[in-house]
Amino acid sequence: MNQNTNVLLLRGATLWLLMALCLAWCLVFLKFDLTLIKLIFPGKFTRVLQAHLDFLLMSALLFGFYAAKVPLPAPVRWCMVVGAFTNSSLFMLQAMFPSLDSPTPAEGFFPGVFRVYLLASLLITSYGFGRAAVVVLLSTFRDLPDGQAG
Repeated sequence: MNQNTNVLLLRGATLWLLMALCLAWCLVFLKFDLTLIKLIFPGKFTRVLQAHLDFLLMSALLFGFYAAKVPLPAPVRWCMVVGAFTNSSLFMLQAMFPSLDSPTPAEGFFPGVFRVYLLASLLITSYGFGRAAVVVLLSTFRDLPDGQAG
């Protein structure tokens, strides 16, 4: 495998970085009390900020794993990119639908779907980034010259 196998990470990182930039503008417009943006994000301002920061963090992680130049299996790459979006979007959904952001879980179909989405996101993201970390760590032991220990 060559480095081009990880190009999905680069594509995902750039898309999620663009999403973070869009959310940064939404934060500015929210501070200026722009009605249209307040209609889109009627929930807490802090949830939009968390979504923005999480998209930035996930982009940085994807860029970092791409830069490590360690080939990753396709399922791991896909879980990383999909998980980076779903994990960050959880905060965005809470900002868009304030009923999802209550201390006690809301009842109904949509809140139930949100909980399944949340759990699936946590599993996919944890598997993708966790397995990628193990693959990269193990690659550091294979690449050492004979007789050299970290």
